[in-house]
Amino acid sequence: MAGNYNKVFLMGNLTRDVELRHTSGNQPVANLSIAVNRRFKTQSGEQRDETTFVDCEAWGRTAEVMSQYLSKGRPVFVEGRLRLDQWQDQQGQNRSKLKVVIESFQFVDSRAESGGGSGGGSGGAAPSRQGGGQDYGGGSYESGPQGPDDDIPF
Repeated sequence: MAGNYNKVFLMGNLTRDVELRHTSGNQPVANLSIAVNRRFKTQSGEQRDETTFVDCEAWGRTAEVMSQYLSKGRPVFVEGRLRLDQWQDQQGQNRSKLKVVIESFQFVDSRAESGGGSGGGSGGAAPSRQGGGQDYGGGSYESGPQGPDDDIPF
């Protein structure tokens, strides 16, 4: 196969509220974690559950929208790419961490269906225009070009 391909699709629940910060250049970046569950049957026929926790980050407007509309426990579908971060800890040991850089996402549930405030979109919890906010149509949002993969000064 010619070339390389780096694409990740995940659907799971947020394990904590989205943490929104800004780089020294005022670029928004959000950090979040998604729990992805897998149910399978063992050779003996017993049902088992396996949970994988995946650290993710989003940049720019995607980061802002995720921070505004998603919170701990909410299901979300994300599309992105894998990135390996490498650094040295305080003891001088080399460390690394694989994470997903989110390029787009979709709301999985609808607050309107669950009795909550604003609804919108076809099957997704897209923000409504009632409060002057922007409608991301159909419960999904895709950002433009991502910010630089510089070291984040925090």
